[in-house]
Amino acid sequence: MAWFGKKKKKEKFDPLQDLVLSKLKVGYFLDYDMKTWEVTEYNTYDWDDGNHSYEWELTSANEVLYLELEDDDEPEWTLTKKIPLKSVGRGIRKHIQENDDPPNMIQYEEVEYTIDEGSGGYFCKGGGKERIEFLYWDYYDLSEEKTLTIEQWGEDKFDASVGNYVEEYQFTNILPGS
Repeated sequence: MAWFGKKKKKEKFDPLQDLVLSKLKVGYFLDYDMKTWEVTEYNTYDWDDGNHSYEWELTSANEVLYLELEDDDEPEWTLTKKIPLKSVGRGIRKHIQENDDPPNMIQYEEVEYTIDEGSGGYFCKGGGKERIEFLYWDYYDLSEEKTLTIEQWGEDKFDASVGNYVEEYQFTNILPGS
């Protein structure tokens, strides 16, 4: 008997259904590209078009990657890493501030990227209710296998990330943390 209302039932953990990529939690471990990664952060994004996406920060030694799931019609996974904005070209910040948009084409590590879309959204740290507004622009290479994103936070804070599309089967040995 519970003293103050009904006692909550503890959800039963099912390793066959709960240890999947889309249900990662902070503290979980998984293997990717011959390394073991720890999930060190979880965030959500609310997009202006009404869609949502989910992001897990993965850490292995001193390397940090971001695994994102966008589930529009079917699940789409991307794996990215942050890069300095100046590495995609000098003057990008100024170009955005003067034109409200970045250039249509940019280059990073000898790969040419073409802008695909840009919009606004809200970042929700930890999947919480506090929403931080930002703008983003997505670029793709010619093969549409690689992606590059520029984000604008407020008037003058910019981030950039580069990555590629991945498949669930590339991640193995998902284990809960202690």
